[in-house]
Amino acid sequence: MLKNILGNSIVQFVIGRLIGLYMLLVGVTTRWTRVNQAAIEPFWAGQGKMIACIWHGRFIQVHKLWAFGPGVPRAKMLISQSREGGIVAHASRTVGAEVIRGSSAKRGQQKGGVEAMRQMARHIEDGGIICMTPDGPRGPRMRVKRGPVQLAKLAGAQLVALTWATSNRIVFERSWDKFVLPLPFGRGALIWGNPIDPPPLDASEAEFEAVRLQLEAEMLRIAAEADRLAGIPVVQPAPLKPEPAPQAEETAHAS
Repeated sequence: MLKNILGNSIVQFVIGRLIGLYMLLVGVTTRWTRVNQAAIEPFWAGQGKMIACIWHGRFIQVHKLWAFGPGVPRAKMLISQSREGGIVAHASRTVGAEVIRGSSAKRGQQKGGVEAMRQMARHIEDGGIICMTPDGPRGPRMRVKRGPVQLAKLAGAQLVALTWATSNRIVFERSWDKFVLPLPFGRGALIWGNPIDPPPLDASEAEFEAVRLQLEAEMLRIAAEADRLAGIPVVQPAPLKPEPAPQAEETAHAS
């Protein structure tokens, strides 16, 4: 019954808009400390190609880490084609970000991942910015998959880690991503990582993996720093597990 309700386009629109408005409320009522903003400012001015990366559990305040306005490149967020993804898409549009819908193949069923990759590459080539959640849609938590690095390689775009934390929050400990719900009227931190160069088009598997690990390390570093600045316990990543064989259609996205 609930799945049928959430699958209704009108219900998705209403819930998504309410979530988006809540995101805006938290954004304007939190006293933010900004760290390393200089790393992102050239991209706000349209200088260079960029793929922004934020952990799935923290996408709800990602809009605070980008500038929206005249002359600023358009930002698009990769969102899954799930029912929940429809709600997230409306929330993203409410805060100013456009969306691209697509997911990895599952049990042999195509979920639009290949077409989404093409759309993202075209958007970057046209001067836009893509934002991805490298551990989405189902984890493991805070572990970078191959999708963002593959897109960076194809598009010749740098990878930039983003994160935030707030002193007032609820962490959903039983969710796979330990989703963080920020609460208004607290203090918080916005942190931008240092840009990471993409692997070359003729990169070996070792070179590709080195970039993936560098991105993961940077995302973990700034997430822990943000939590410490906000004065809250650090959210830990999932334990490392043996990596499965690469899949050609794997992408990362929000759900």
